[in-house]
Amino acid sequence: MRILLTAALLTCAAPVFAEEVGQVGVDWVGNDIIIEAINDPDVAGVTCHIAYFERGLIDRLSKGNWFEDPSNASISCRQTGPITIGDIDRSDSGEDVFRASRSIILKSLRVKRIFDEKNQTLIYVAHAAELTDGSAKVSMSTVPLYGSD
Repeated sequence: MRILLTAALLTCAAPVFAEEVGQVGVDWVGNDIIIEAINDPDVAGVTCHIAYFERGLIDRLSKGNWFEDPSNASISCRQTGPITIGDIDRSDSGEDVFRASRSIILKSLRVKRIFDEKNQTLIYVAHAAELTDGSAKVSMSTVPLYGSD
């Protein structure tokens, strides 16, 4: 599945590259939780860590659905240096910071940034986008902008 994630990243208009920083073995059949670090390309000093489930080969063989991983993801974003906000979308719908495929064509993991200007907070939302039913699985993290540009 990491191949699909990398392929999806390479096809984005403004690619954001995730760096794997950890892996947790979940069970004996090779299922893992992958943890990746993603730096916000338009807000220097903010790093998000995303954790997602990756099915192993034995799980894929036994349950079918070869080319798809679950939609579950968790996100945590923090200030990791001086924050400098670049040219970001300030609308209430925000903008995608990261997108990676979770199946061959129908599902993707997305991270969207929304700027809460009134409260001077960046909001990062991780969710799955699925062509057929969508997904209600969502995770959110915020970064307060105390005295930032």
